[in-house]
Order: sequence, then C-alpha cells, then structure tokens
Amino acid sequence: MTKSCPPNPKAVPEPTTWDARLARRLVTPLVGTPVTPNHLTTLRLAIGVAGAYYLSLGQFWMCTLGALLIALSNFVDHTDGELARISGKSSKIGHFYDLASDALVTVLLFLGLGFYVAVHHPSIIVPAQWLGAIAGVAVALIFFLRMRIESMVGKSGTKQASMAGFETEDVLYLVPVVTILNGMTPFLIAAAIGAPLFAIYVAVDYRRVVRRLKQHAQASHAKDGNDLQAVR
Repeated sequence: MTKSCPPNPKAVPEPTTWDARLARRLVTPLVGTPVTPNHLTTLRLAIGVAGAYYLSLGQFWMCTLGALLIALSNFVDHTDGELARISGKSSKIGHFYDLASDALVTVLLFLGLGFYVAVHHPSIIVPAQWLGAIAGVAVALIFFLRMRIESMVGKSGTKQASMAGFETEDVLYLVPVVTILNGMTPFLIAAAIGAPLFAIYVAVDYRRVVRRLKQHAQASHAKDGNDLQAVR
C-alpha cells in the first residue's frame, strides 16, 4: 500500500551519505511527475545488468565500460529510495523490487568478473567462474538474510556502517579504478574469500535476532500468563 505524499518534500530529513544527498537533489524535480521509484529501480537494474555483461566479455575497454556502468548503477540505486521518501510513493512491493534488483546486479557483477578473469588467467588454481559464483551466492545469501532481519526488526536492524558520509557498499565506486589498474584478479579473489565470511557474520546476526525475538515472545507469554493468574 502506497503511503500518502508528505506536505513538503524539504521537510524529509537529509540523507547522511554523499551519494544519497546528490541523488536527493537530482530526483527532487521528479516529485509530482509520472516518474515513480520503480521506474528508477528498473533503470538501475538495466544499467547494472549491462555493466555485468560488458565485464564478462574479457576485453579491457569493454570491462572498463562495464565497471563504469556498475558504479553508475550503484549511484542510481539511491535515486529510487530518495524519490520514494520525498514523494510519499514508498511501498512494500517497491522495496522488495529494489532489494531484489540490488541482489541480482551484485551477483551478476561477480559472475561477470569471474568470466573476465577466466579469459586472462585460465590457469588459475580455482576456475575464476567458480570464484565469481562463490562470491555471488554469498552476496545473494547476505541480501536474503538482511531482508529477513529487516522484516523482523525494521530497517534499523540492517543499517549499514557509515563513516564520513560513506557506506560499505560505496566500495563499488572503486570498481572502475580496479579495472584500470588491472586489479580484477585480486579483487575477485578477495571477494570470494570476504563475501562468504561476511555471509557467516550476517547468518550469526540473523540467528541472534531470531533468538532474541523468541525470548521476548516467551517472556511476554509468561507475563500474560501471570497477569491472568493474578486476575483469577
């Protein structure tokens, strides 16, 4: 169900990160137009898929173009959320669509990297496609668990760490730099190691949230039982 439009978009609190602030300024003129947050999510998805495809071709300049598109897709990802906030057009379906697009683009990014590295380093011990698949599956698991945590405790439970106006996901802005410096192989290896480790961390956090909610529910049930006994 879509929320009502706030009386003044400027009354919505300013984002804390630099890219979200820029996205807010770019989408403010779209308030009151037929453009919806889902349109921007679709644009982000299309740019990201195109970027992953160009990454997978194995040619340096195509890979550089793909990396630039991935960085652009990461920025456009902020526009749909900002437009939803200042226009009041947020919805559960749109939020799920945004999360699914994030997961798909990130998974395809690592798969594209895997194919790129496989072209240039075919003799690597572990096939590069497998490294990309490992990182991609781990990222998909992270997105799924974060979505589950958010559904249980709200968005505050999945808020990313930020510092000086930058978030963890802003590392994707460095992909073009990594490409130009020909550092895709170590980047892929680091992702294949780091993503599963972070997935384990998120899984532990998910279990902690489930356990805490279960204990809270049991305590509430016991309290209700005691109150009922006292009334009797």
